[in-house]
Amino acid sequence: MMIVYNTTYTMPVADARNFVIWVHQSMLPRIGEDGALSVPRLLRVLSHHDQETECFSLQFEAGDTSELHRWFVRQGRGLAEELQEMFDGRVIGFSTLMEYVSAE
Repeated sequence: MMIVYNTTYTMPVADARNFVIWVHQSMLPRIGEDGALSVPRLLRVLSHHDQETECFSLQFEAGDTSELHRWFVRQGRGLAEELQEMFDGRVIGFSTLMEYVSAE
């Protein structure tokens, strides 16, 4: 079973550029270090209509929920803390765990 781990982040427009830079230069390389997560995607949420904030979706694939949990304990928790420190709580995220659905 392949699962997708999605976190949607909301932040003030003034922080959006620095968030994207941090994700690409710091978060993505470190997430890929242990190989637990793959296929990273950072997407801008287009259905968002608030003029003062920006939204992004950060997605990864994992083999199963156990693998994702091990990654979160080893790396994810620390990255989330670093993000909150760096942006002083102005970046808010919520995560969703999804699995691929087949017609079979």
